[in-house]
Amino acid sequence: MQHERVFHYKETRCTLKSDSEAAIEIAISSIIRHRHLLERYIRDHPKFLHSLKPVNVNGGPLIVKLMADAAEQAGVGPMAAVAGALADLAVQDMVSSGAKVAIVENGGEIFALSNTSINVALAAGDSPLSKRIGFRLEEFPIGIATSSGLYSHALSFGEAEAATIFAVNAGVADAAATAVGNLVRGEDWHEAIECGIAKAISIKEVRGVLILYRGLVGKAGQIPKIVKIGTT
Repeated sequence: MQHERVFHYKETRCTLKSDSEAAIEIAISSIIRHRHLLERYIRDHPKFLHSLKPVNVNGGPLIVKLMADAAEQAGVGPMAAVAGALADLAVQDMVSSGAKVAIVENGGEIFALSNTSINVALAAGDSPLSKRIGFRLEEFPIGIATSSGLYSHALSFGEAEAATIFAVNAGVADAAATAVGNLVRGEDWHEAIECGIAKAISIKEVRGVLILYRGLVGKAGQIPKIVKIGTT
């Protein structure tokens, strides 16, 4: 039996899925706990909050270290990895509790571990493909994140409808999606996509990338099977 919960806490908006109701409660506690630790760290280290470049950290809680590492790989500020890193830690705690299915979607960033395949939708605002196609996930664990220069509330310097990253975890995917999305802009649409792809595949823990820009689609690396949403 699958359990699902929608959870809101401050800026955090999550959908949690698991084969264990107890694991969902554990995930909620994990997210709240790590948010508190991050907020406490930021009070003493405001640069961590505001920097658009990687920040060296000495000590600090695990959430800070994971965000800093992902940001370093992608070449962006650590807050670019916050949603993904919170998802990663929540899934780890769910699995430690014995869950066989542990999926956390946090503001569009996903970390998933499952003993069966799952489909996830591609959300890209008003793009014709948004929520009409998705990906069938069959290899786990996997982190997924999407950055958009047009439809997202998150900071992006690019113009892509979507830059979707598949990575070893959601923290790396989150930071990498920001880095890639920042580069996809300009009137030479093919060059913009190629630039984004080159950045994505240069990041060690990124597995694959898919970019939607001005009606064009670019992809590279290991991309899960693309499916129509609603198919089995």
